[in-house]
Amino acid sequence: MSAAARLALVDGGDPVLSMVAHCRLLKVARSTLYYRAAPDYRAAPDYRAAPVSADDLAVMRRMDELYLASPFYGSRRMAAVLRRDGWLANRKRVRRLMRVIGLAAIYQKPDTSRGHPAHAV
Repeated sequence: MSAAARLALVDGGDPVLSMVAHCRLLKVARSTLYYRAAPDYRAAPDYRAAPVSADDLAVMRRMDELYLASPFYGSRRMAAVLRRDGWLANRKRVRRLMRVIGLAAIYQKPDTSRGHPAHAV
């Protein structure tokens, strides 16, 4: 039986078995029931991530503008610039949002000047 089918069998309104017992018997994590966009856990399963807030979207838009101007800014510098511009953003939030929109600082990686042993000089 698939995980979605087992989740559909969980009944939180059962007077005999609690939802914890249902999840334990069906071998389903309770967190999957609580993390839904649907207001009622008995509704159709929706396993998509929670929607992004309007405030996060505005910060991400500003971060994208800053990244286009300075692609070498990491999460620390990006957070500092956002705070200086008046945005409410700490490093953890900036790091999470950079990961969401796929931004990564451009910097020199380690051992870039070391030659490959198989290559002739």
